[in-house]
Amino acid sequence: QVQLVESGGGLVQPGGSLRLSCTASGMIFKLWDMAWYRQAPGKERDLVATSFKGGSIDYSDFVRGRFTLSRDNAKNTIYLQMDGLKPEDTAIYYCNGRRGPWEDGNWGQGTQVTVSS
Repeated sequence: QVQLVESGGGLVQPGGSLRLSCTASGMIFKLWDMAWYRQAPGKERDLVATSFKGGSIDYSDFVRGRFTLSRDNAKNTIYLQMDGLKPEDTAIYYCNGRRGPWEDGNWGQGTQVTVSS
């Protein structure tokens, strides 16, 4: 079965940085679209960034210029480098993978990111 495992979350001060990782297993990683989502308490889950299997990367407006998504197919891993963190970035960050838009995708367990002084 497909498994996605996130890591790298933690507590950081405003303006600080974190690097999240998501490692996948049980699938042909290079043929899947991968994405980062986040969800704050009481709010809906929002798309943060997507790495398409063809090589392109899309960012949501609220993270563009601060976050960088990268993909290492040899390690079955995607990363999210987060710089210039703001308190409003506080959320649980989830990894998602799917073969195409006809699927809802598979989810990791999430990793908590807290930005506070």
